[in-house]
Amino acid sequence: MTAHVSVQIKVKDREKLKEYGKQAPATVAAHGGRFIVRGNVTEVLSANADLDVVAMLEFPDAATARRWYNSPEYQALIPVREQGADMVFSLVETP
Repeated sequence: MTAHVSVQIKVKDREKLKEYGKQAPATVAAHGGRFIVRGNVTEVLSANADLDVVAMLEFPDAATARRWYNSPEYQALIPVREQGADMVFSLVETP
């Protein structure tokens, strides 16, 4: 069953976010994942959300998505990520 990781992003430091953004895609690819959406939020249609960017990643299954997120390579990037942005990661399984 295909799994997606939805990432909602509020930018704090664009330079740190760029640093994170240069390294994170390789960790996704190394675990069989790919970015299917990555873009700026132009309008929030519902709720009171303060978002700048949204990304959606696709993995072969939920177990692979979890392995990516918990991998030492990705975990090493989290301090830079946290300096660059506040992010909410959600795992979504689709049939």
